[in-house]
Amino acid sequence: MTSVLKASTLFLKYSLLIGIGTLILINCSSDKEKADNNLVFRYNEHKNISSLDPAFSKDIADIWATNQLFNGLVQMNDSMQVEPAIAKSWTVSEDGLTYTFKLRTDIYYHKHALFGRDSTRAVNADDFAYSLNRLLDPQVGSPGRWVLNKVEHFNTIDKNTFQIHLKQPFPAFLGLLTMKYCSVVPREIVEHYGSEFRSHPIGTGPFYFKRWEENVKLVFRKNELYFETNHEGRHLPYLEAVAITFFPDKQSEFLQFTQGNIDFISGLDASYKDEILTADGHLRARYATEVNMIRGPYLNTEYLSFYMDSELTEIQSEWLRKSVNYGFDRKKMMTYLRNGIGIPAHGGFIPKGLPGYNESIGYNYNRKKAKDYLEKFKQETGIQNPEITISTTSNYLSFCEYIQREIQKTGLVVHINVVPPSALKDAKANGKLDLFRASWVADYPDAENYLSLFYSKNFAPNGPNYSHFKNDLFDTYYERAFNETNTKKREILYAKMDSLVIEHAPVVPLFYDEVVRFTRKEVHDLGINPTNLLELKQVRKLD
Repeated sequence: MTSVLKASTLFLKYSLLIGIGTLILINCSSDKEKADNNLVFRYNEHKNISSLDPAFSKDIADIWATNQLFNGLVQMNDSMQVEPAIAKSWTVSEDGLTYTFKLRTDIYYHKHALFGRDSTRAVNADDFAYSLNRLLDPQVGSPGRWVLNKVEHFNTIDKNTFQIHLKQPFPAFLGLLTMKYCSVVPREIVEHYGSEFRSHPIGTGPFYFKRWEENVKLVFRKNELYFETNHEGRHLPYLEAVAITFFPDKQSEFLQFTQGNIDFISGLDASYKDEILTADGHLRARYATEVNMIRGPYLNTEYLSFYMDSELTEIQSEWLRKSVNYGFDRKKMMTYLRNGIGIPAHGGFIPKGLPGYNESIGYNYNRKKAKDYLEKFKQETGIQNPEITISTTSNYLSFCEYIQREIQKTGLVVHINVVPPSALKDAKANGKLDLFRASWVADYPDAENYLSLFYSKNFAPNGPNYSHFKNDLFDTYYERAFNETNTKKREILYAKMDSLVIEHAPVVPLFYDEVVRFTRKEVHDLGINPTNLLELKQVRKLD
């Protein structure tokens, strides 16, 4: 069956869903929410949204929603640079331990009757003390509590000055503060609603909460008091509203998009990747007149990890680990299995898009080298028929089968063990797997987050070092980076650490993921960033 015929079958199959979806979207503009279609941005969340409280913004669906409603001290731009938000400026002490933030005085909360006569009030330093204390409160139970692990204490200096003191220097700390967990919330509103603040959010963001029918629709409206402006001094946002629907699967979402009922979709799902993209990752001609595609680096490294404390001689051998790294064509893998979306990992473990990334230190496909290294392993160990087993989940079986076919051409026997995600997570944390597929999506936009996987004091299950890689020089560089306040010098240390990891090959980097977004032609200035954060404050819809 051709892809065109497949698409036709899908459209017939889901015609009823489309009709229902259209009615739901029409209803989104009922009551006082009626607005010109060109001023409403519509998107879908097939995984639903669990909370609009930023203290619980763990999943991407929640983060996208709370990003429209809340601000923190600082924010990240699309180039991964930290910029002012509610803090107009800040200083860092020479020892790297004390951060002092000067707050803007013109930032107001969304309107609510609990604020009294003016229905709003300005944000102050006490609000940040309250918000961060709330993150730490075990009764709140925020999954973002770890963000403050390196914080000794914080305090207000005056109404518009807030100070944070660290236990030890941590140059990536400002990046941590850009996370939605660290958003400012008003005490009087939170304490009034308690746990129901999740569905009665009041923040300072470019949009304010209007209505939420859980698993049906969610509506935000333009915040007329929003403080940010464009380069001409015009207040943001441009849109009048954001409407979110909750179709439960990616196929339904794609069909809504092709019908023009939603304005963008994010990511590439197997259900429609061949329908919308060519094998080499270009938009198919039949969509070119109505759809734009934007793509860029995503802070996600997909890889295989060896368990360095394994009793298997094969796993312990650097010759064999390097043979595996040389033994398959990453570029061909991305073309066949991902329609060219994703960057073949020919560099280190640090993904493209982060300072410290070096595209020249990794492994390129070289079957001769793979065979030569395998022969050295045989000579050194006397094992003439080496075998390894890759453990993976079913979602990545196709990748592992491709690697299996290619590596076996070098003479290494490869088995595949498919296990449920929860079982894989537990087994890799407890050293029960000799070789497994994994991915690492950045918790915060700094290369230290990736390099922490190889620091010897972070051995799993008490840390993220699942490979149990240990190297004294690496540890020395890692600890030195904490005390290095010069950005360029710290990047050099990051690159040296990444090079050491690749040299000893405890992992097999497969690819650095990419953010890919498809938008309707009328959507402008949506942008893209390596954390896949959805920014709508500068979006316009034009015919």
